[in-house]
Amino acid sequence: MGIELTINGEKHTLEVAEDTPLLWAIRDHLHLTGTKYGCGMAQCGACTVHLNGNAIRSCVTPVGSVAGQNVTTIEGVNSRVAKAVQTSWDDKAVVQCGYCQSGQIMSAVALLESNPAPSDEDIDNFMSGNICRCSTYVRIRAAIKDAATKLA
Repeated sequence: MGIELTINGEKHTLEVAEDTPLLWAIRDHLHLTGTKYGCGMAQCGACTVHLNGNAIRSCVTPVGSVAGQNVTTIEGVNSRVAKAVQTSWDDKAVVQCGYCQSGQIMSAVALLESNPAPSDEDIDNFMSGNICRCSTYVRIRAAIKDAATKLA
């Protein structure tokens, strides 16, 4: 018996063990490779997806625990907030190597959907679980502030 998942609005039935990390179900079984593997311990944020609109780390989330819930990956995020974040990311030239960016964007979208006018401290606190080895944190914060301004 398979596990039923709704990923980016589409229903899927996967024949995987219930304790399989959601990340591997997304990448290996559904071939949605925008969500990245970083650390495998929920410490870096590269694997961030939305579960019912909330940012979670898919590397430590058992696929069985999200059955029947709505999961959104970077490939499926398309809200007004997401579009503003993506535009601001480009406008502020945030990306260097790009590896962490899908997780950064998913966290930024979750932040702005819950707090449309975050302070620098709010941004720093919310985004603290997302590591960027290229250290583009100043540009990430600027892009989030820019997206908030665009949405206001």
